[in-house]
Amino acid sequence: MPSTGRGKGPAMISKALEQKVDREVPDGDEDQAADGIAVLDDVDMVDAVAPRGQRRARKPAVKEDTTDESDDDVPLTKRRKTVNGTPKKAVKESDSEDDIPLTKRRTSAVKKEVVTQHSDSDSDVPLTKKRAATNKRPLVKDESDDSDVPIAASAARKSLAKEKKDIEKAADVTAKKIRAAEKKKPAAKRVKKEESEDEVKPKAKPKAKANGTANGTKKGAKGKAVKDESPQEEEEEDEEYKWWLEQNNDNSVKWTTLSHNGVLFPPEYEPLPKHVKLYYDGKPVTLHPKAEEVAGFFGSMLNSEVNVGNPIFCANFFDDFQTVLKETGGAKDADGKKVNIKDFKKLDFTKIFEYYEADREAKRSRSAAEKKAAKAEKDAAEEKYLTCKLDGRTEKVGNFRVEPPGLFRGRGQHPKTGRVKQRVMPEQVTINIGKGEKVPSPPPGHNWAKVIHDNTVTWLATWKENINGNTKYVMLAATSSLKGMSDFKKFEKARELKKHIDRIRKDYQKDLVSKVMVDRQRATAMYFIDKLALRAGNEKGEDEADTVGCCSLRLEHITLSTTEEPFHVTFDFLGKDSIRYHDTVEVTEQVYKNLKIFEKRKSPEDQLFDRLNTPTLNAHLRSYMPGLTAKVFRTYNASWTMAQEIKLLEADKKNPLKKANVHEKILAYNEANRKVAILCNHQRTVGKAHDTQMEKLEYKVKEKKYKQYRIKHMMLKINPKLEKDKSFMADLNNLYKNVLTEKWIEQHHKDLVEGEKVKIQKKFEKENEKLEADGEKPLKDSELEDRLTAADDLEKQLAKEFKDPKKNIAVENANSTIEKCENNIAKLDESIQAIETQMIDKEANKTIALGTSKLNYIDPRITVMFCKKFELPIEKVFSKTLRDKFKWAIDSTDENWDF
Repeated sequence: MPSTGRGKGPAMISKALEQKVDREVPDGDEDQAADGIAVLDDVDMVDAVAPRGQRRARKPAVKEDTTDESDDDVPLTKRRKTVNGTPKKAVKESDSEDDIPLTKRRTSAVKKEVVTQHSDSDSDVPLTKKRAATNKRPLVKDESDDSDVPIAASAARKSLAKEKKDIEKAADVTAKKIRAAEKKKPAAKRVKKEESEDEVKPKAKPKAKANGTANGTKKGAKGKAVKDESPQEEEEEDEEYKWWLEQNNDNSVKWTTLSHNGVLFPPEYEPLPKHVKLYYDGKPVTLHPKAEEVAGFFGSMLNSEVNVGNPIFCANFFDDFQTVLKETGGAKDADGKKVNIKDFKKLDFTKIFEYYEADREAKRSRSAAEKKAAKAEKDAAEEKYLTCKLDGRTEKVGNFRVEPPGLFRGRGQHPKTGRVKQRVMPEQVTINIGKGEKVPSPPPGHNWAKVIHDNTVTWLATWKENINGNTKYVMLAATSSLKGMSDFKKFEKARELKKHIDRIRKDYQKDLVSKVMVDRQRATAMYFIDKLALRAGNEKGEDEADTVGCCSLRLEHITLSTTEEPFHVTFDFLGKDSIRYHDTVEVTEQVYKNLKIFEKRKSPEDQLFDRLNTPTLNAHLRSYMPGLTAKVFRTYNASWTMAQEIKLLEADKKNPLKKANVHEKILAYNEANRKVAILCNHQRTVGKAHDTQMEKLEYKVKEKKYKQYRIKHMMLKINPKLEKDKSFMADLNNLYKNVLTEKWIEQHHKDLVEGEKVKIQKKFEKENEKLEADGEKPLKDSELEDRLTAADDLEKQLAKEFKDPKKNIAVENANSTIEKCENNIAKLDESIQAIETQMIDKEANKTIALGTSKLNYIDPRITVMFCKKFELPIEKVFSKTLRDKFKWAIDSTDENWDF
């Protein structure tokens, strides 16, 4: 086990040590970037490669582990991959990271924001170009070969560094103004019970003016028609519990009455058919159902190479499998003789895999009616668990399902990967419910572990899982009032921090040169937490994943730069959920010097901050404001930066955002959000599907332009005089020669014909399914053949158009006019602009994680304020899920709200 290294360094920093380190520190760089800005140009944040200093795997033992394994909810019979057998096909792993916490998505570089390279484009304008004027459309351009220049060597890095300094300076000024204003306020009369900072309530939304706006949309503006609500729907809306309007709320008692229906257990194990066996040394063996179930966990995922190809995963599985075999009487051959399974390599799970794969394929190939019936059955089984009654109100419940048994996967190099997650029994589950309420019935033949009536907690049920000894909870949904209150308090705490941030930064800057080692270490750690958004971190046991944070960094996790790269520090460690954090940043000379001092007399396994831990750091932070911890800095930095970016947009008088179109407003919002992600080092690796997605979007743009190309030929038929219009003909020829090309049009015609065939086929199948469901005879195949002649006719027509478009592209509607054609072209222009804006965003965000910052770190009231200030519909930036989650923010925020 790595040494904790507590107290290995000197308690005081002598003058001699300072002078020695001064001689070792390189001369300062006059063009030094702002501290905390990433400087590497390679994106390297993966969990498959072990970082420097990773501990060797040890024999696991059950200990407390706070790692949240989000993918453990998926039954392992649905997680397929391969070993000891040949899979039919591999399953593509998802590379999306929008739901991963921000600090897990940092990459080592911040690149210029440019679009992906396209072979048929000859422009080189970068996508980072500011939004165009209102009447101009953003164009998608090529990516130059030198577009990946690291931020440390580019003007973009210097600009970002200056902006970060300006934002921090603004924060200091604001903090001083707030404290000065509070001092001038007359002292309030003392009351019996003072309201804590956590009990602050958001303001109620003011009534909208008759000609005002709602959710950023002008009344009477064109758009989708709003469905008229029935009186019953209006009544239900009126009955909604708006907790943010209440003035008094007890901070300890969470509810008065609570009733619910407990938890939903996974289905019991269904034994395999008798002909499906596990093979050992080439012979089939019979297992007890419990052992067979465990064998099925592994066998069903043979094509998950990342798991079953992992030696640690296989060793842990085999260890637990042998334990289950011993408990259930072992394996037997065809004659009933006991088989001693002792060599993992002799196990063959192929037959088991084939059985589960066939079952999955059968489910995928079900008819629409069968899928609908299965969904209805599932929904009916879950319906009673979806909601609970809290203080007489109906509230949604979060994850009410007990996790199914399976194999633990973990993240990165987790030492317990492959261990068997045991089936949770009702006897392990504690139910929390109101006194006098009907206790939900456990499954027949079982009892609950306990039934309690604790109104100071918000969970409905709890149990412990066997892998890490973690306690699992069934909580209310993210849209519930209690979760909303929790979110509100979190963001209010971040707002409170803005009053003190200048003093905190001033103090830790002063302590960076303290003679007391613990003070200097604490100041350096606070610098990293503030500038890099590092998590504080905690010490780990031997059997836990070797994940670290700021306070638990070891010397092996950092590398100080050489004289060629003054004041650069490279971090390389496993962060939360075993996600690798590999980043090189530029720091101040004093921080660099401190790290040199902290390294003295230590080995690579020793703690960097050997006189500091998370509890003592948080205790120090609480001296500035109640409840302040290291994690509040991430929320504050993200929210404050976003608020400042919006103020810059508001101050831009040359390109007033209010006059921009919807697409430009969305782009401006995302650009501000992107600044937050970059400045806070919230980044990610490029998704595997990125290039494919960009190609699809580019194809959509060309589809729209092809339609414009056809409409222009129709216009020539309607008004032949247009052929003498040089501007019109130049535009038409440009579409044909520079945008579409003969090769593209020819391929597009083939795609159109194939698409028509698929459309006819699907409609035919759907009609047959309906006929069969109604007990009628299905349509004959000859009917399908007759219908497919329409695709043949289309193919012939397109061939004529390709040969001579001027002659053969006919006017599709007898009522068509030049004006109508021009309107259609204008609508297509708008669609093209929307797609190109989407391409700009997607390309610029390929290494930046915006989703989690919007969900967890940026105060939602900032987004609501932006939408109302610039008249952008809230649904353009908040999904339905986020609108439900942050209803309190939408209802209580106006356009003048300030973080």
